[in-house]
Parts: sequence; C-alpha cells; structure tokens
Amino acid sequence: MLRSSRPLLAASAAAALLTLAACGGSGAGSSAPADTLRIAGPFEVHSLDPTADGEVFTRLQVSETLVTADLQGELVPGLATSWSTSEDGRTWRFELVEGATFHDGTPLDAEAAVGALERVAAVEASPLSGAPIRALRAEGSTVVVELDEPHPVLPALLTHYSAAVLAPASYDESGQVAEVIGTGPYRVADVELPASVETERFAGYRGEAPEVERVTFQAVGRAEQRALLASSGQADVVFGLEPAGQQRVESSDVADLASSLQPRTIRLKVDAEHPVLGDVRVRRALSLALDREAMAEAVLREGDLAATQLLPPSLEAWQADVEPLVHDQQAAAALLDEAGWVTGPDGTRVRDGEPLSLTLLTYPDRAELPALATAIQAALAEVGVDLEVEVTNSSEVPAGQADGSLEMALIAKHFALVSDPLVDVATVFDPAGSDWGVMGWSDPAVTAAVDDLLAGATGAAAQQARETVARTAQQELPLIPVAWYRMNAAVNDRVEGFTMDPLETTWRLTDLRWGA
Repeated sequence: MLRSSRPLLAASAAAALLTLAACGGSGAGSSAPADTLRIAGPFEVHSLDPTADGEVFTRLQVSETLVTADLQGELVPGLATSWSTSEDGRTWRFELVEGATFHDGTPLDAEAAVGALERVAAVEASPLSGAPIRALRAEGSTVVVELDEPHPVLPALLTHYSAAVLAPASYDESGQVAEVIGTGPYRVADVELPASVETERFAGYRGEAPEVERVTFQAVGRAEQRALLASSGQADVVFGLEPAGQQRVESSDVADLASSLQPRTIRLKVDAEHPVLGDVRVRRALSLALDREAMAEAVLREGDLAATQLLPPSLEAWQADVEPLVHDQQAAAALLDEAGWVTGPDGTRVRDGEPLSLTLLTYPDRAELPALATAIQAALAEVGVDLEVEVTNSSEVPAGQADGSLEMALIAKHFALVSDPLVDVATVFDPAGSDWGVMGWSDPAVTAAVDDLLAGATGAAAQQARETVARTAQQELPLIPVAWYRMNAAVNDRVEGFTMDPLETTWRLTDLRWGA
C-alpha cells in the first residue's frame, strides 16, 4: 500500500501561488516582474541555522564559506583568498578577502569568522565537527585553525554549507541563529519558513553587482505543480521535475530543460540489525530482485542511470573493479529459500509463521523517489516480499533511525556536498551509523580504510583503501544502490547564463542575465 503522511503545507502554498498568479500577485507563481527571478523547487527550508538547513542560503548566494568549489569540484577561494598548512599538518591559515562586509554593514574580520566557525564546529550535524580542531583564533586578517592531528580534508570541510560565516548579529542571546546575515551578493529580504525566501541585491557586495536585482524562492512539494509553474512561465527556474513534468516543459514554448549528472546515488538504506534485514542473504536477494535498468528507463527515462555499484561513475577514483549489481529473480528466490523464507499460500514468503513484510519510507523532495519506491514494491512482490511504502517528510528518515522504528528508506544521497567525496564517504560509513548512511552496520576493514584516507594516505595506498570501501559495500550491501542521479531544471526563455552546478554549491545567480 502506498500512503502519504506528508504535510501539505508546500503543496497548499503552491496551489495558492497558482491562484495568486491569476490575480497578478507576487512570488514564484506570479506574473513576471522585470527585476525578479522566480525560483521554485521541492526543497523546504526548515531552519535559518546553516548547520541545520543552510543549503538554500548558500545556493541563493546569501551566505558564503571560507573555501568553495568550482563546477569540477576543485577548491577555489571563497571568503578566504588563500590557505596553507604547516609542515606538520597541524596548523592551517586562511587569509580573508579584503573589503568583505556583512549585510548589516559590519566588516568581515577574522574575529567574526572565528566566532561563526566555533559555533559550527560545536554542532555534530556539521562535517566540521568531525575535524580534530584544538583551537580557532584570529591573527590579523587570518583565521588560524590548530589541530590535534593532521587533517588534510579541512579545506574541503569548509566548503560545506553548514560552515557559512554569518555576522555576529545573526545570533540571539542563546546563540541560536535568528537572522541570516551573510556576505554574499544577495541579502535576505523576507523569509517564511518552510516555504519561501526572498532576496535582494546587496549594494555593499565587494564584487561585481549581479544583473538580477531580486530573487524569490518557493518550496513547491508537488511535482505536477512545479511542472505547471515552469510550462506556464510562472516561474523562471524550476528544480526537480519528474518525467511527466519534463515532457510538459519540453512541449512548451517558454522554457528549456537543463540537467547534469550528480555525484548522488538513489539507494535503499536498510537496518542491518533488523531481524530480517540483518541477514546479508536477504539484502542480496532484495538487490537481485530489482530490475534497475527497467526502473531507470520507466521512471527516470534513462536506463543508463541504473546503478551498478554504490559510488557513482562521476567519482572515478572511487569506482571499484567489482561484479556489477544485476537483476536475477531466480537467484533472489534461492537466497530467500536458503535464509528460511518459503513461499506461503498467498505468494508472500513466511518463516516460522511470520510473513516477510517490510516497510519502506521515502519522501517527495526528490520527485523520482515515490515512483521508484512503487516500482521497488512491485519488484519485491515478484519474489514474495510484502513491502509497504510510506511517503512522508524526509525528516522522518533520521527520526526513524533515532527511535529504532525505521526498517528501510529510499533516499538520494549526494557524495560531494563538500568538494572531497571522502568526507561524505566517511559519514556514510560511520560505524556509529549516520542519518543518510549505514544503519546498524560496520566493517573493521572499511573503518580502517576510511581512517587511513582521512589521515592523508596517497597514491597506491589511497587507491587500495578506496577499493576496500567500494568492494565491501558491494558484497555486504548495507546500502542497496538503485540508480545514479541526474538533476534537472526548467529554465524560462527570459533567463540566460544558467549553469547547473553538479555539486549544488550555489545556483550561480550572479552569472544570470535577462534575455532580450
């Protein structure tokens, strides 16, 4: 059974916008103000705190980090123009750009940056909290980071949106983020959590002023409504279109599709301590039951997106020479037989009188996930597995892991939210488990390999460590890969210069210009 418990706030907001558009109101669904770029996407904004939900503000170029990444994932200057490390690797120095000003008019100096980063490093949800930081201090215009031990990925950690440097006035008396006061070319004009953000060009920005003066972002939960906004010209950039929506946009005369492969994998997250899923034979059987190519062709309209291993091909260094994941229902059935699950009178497998029934959570933030979940439900039914699919808020995945109720989840995980995939890989395979990684599973060889890489292993040693991770993941399947991921967006014809960032660091609004 497919159920939906997702709050309808974003969907209702989108419907209201569509109605408002007909009346000439403002927002993503409005008529087109000449100076306002209207963006819509499935991404709700649940917090102003960058460590909790800050990606929208870096994508909107409101907040900035010391280091950022280009389209190829290479580190490039952000608020720091250069960085260096000591010979022993225990001290890093980041030289701040001159002339940067927060949106409240106060200058960005090293003391302010240190204060912001100290708060970030204290929050477990930020990758920066995993760095062995002994002290942060200001030294003139330089941010100095002292470490207990070498940590070569530190600059990459600082590319993460959670490490955005906010002004001291952003925090209330209790240290909570009350206002997003960044340094980017746009500043916040209005926020209504979780549905909308409006920004305007910041006159005090240190760089070239962008052509687009105002930007609105609207979270729109329903994919069909996003497609309508794009195809009707009521939004300028619309992210997250499902296949039917893509076709609708392609047949329109007001927008074009843009897309890029991302270092993201759609996969099944399973509880490896579950009485059923703890058996690797069952996990392998579930994998063998999936006709990934057919699902990718039917749902994603691109059979080549069928995943053959966990790390996507765009992360070439992490690709291992392993037997690719295949579809083999007979082999799946044999493994389930071997695990003691025999076919019952109604076709559902049973063991000791208990049916092989599981629950899968997924969420509509990524438009493809509910449809893929339905396809997985049908595929598993073919081998006698009764799967209930629940479509809910994405926050229910970590919540279910925390309270022990989560059995399986279909998720889409980015492997390069910081420029070095190692940081995300280390999080995904954290032996203690992670919200978007393994659950109840660890392997000593994988842990040792990740530790070696984090300590700075290079050359053949690094390659061997990466292969250990990839090969073990393929054999043990604590996460079952389903498909690679292609991000798409509809771009209105009145917008020029749009570039899809595969790392989703920013939406590169400063590159946009109005068409003739």
